[in-house]
Amino acid sequence: MTLYAAIIYSTDVDWSAREQAGEMAEYAAFSTTAAAVLRGGAALYPTATATTVRVTGGKGGEVLSTDGPYAETKEVLTGFFLLECADLDAALALAAQIPAAWNGAVEVRPVIPMGQPS
Repeated sequence: MTLYAAIIYSTDVDWSAREQAGEMAEYAAFSTTAAAVLRGGAALYPTATATTVRVTGGKGGEVLSTDGPYAETKEVLTGFFLLECADLDAALALAAQIPAAWNGAVEVRPVIPMGQPS
């Protein structure tokens, strides 16, 4: 089994807002459908809450923090799911059921496991 990130791009919304309750219910329904392979995920607050960090000059260099994401796009990163699937085809089939697939985009990528702190 391989772990896949289903990265959700959609219009920038505040998922915590009452107006989004209907769409959040659709995401909850997807989570129920994919429960057997769902390993994690989260919705992100709107891009206005983002801070971008860059270190100039490489490791140990000057840390620069700026408000907001560094992209001007119609669709932004708004959440993700971690799916453990037998193969890419299975991950793509599940990704097609994520609500953003029909009103935005879902990017699917295999995940390289990172070491856990001991």
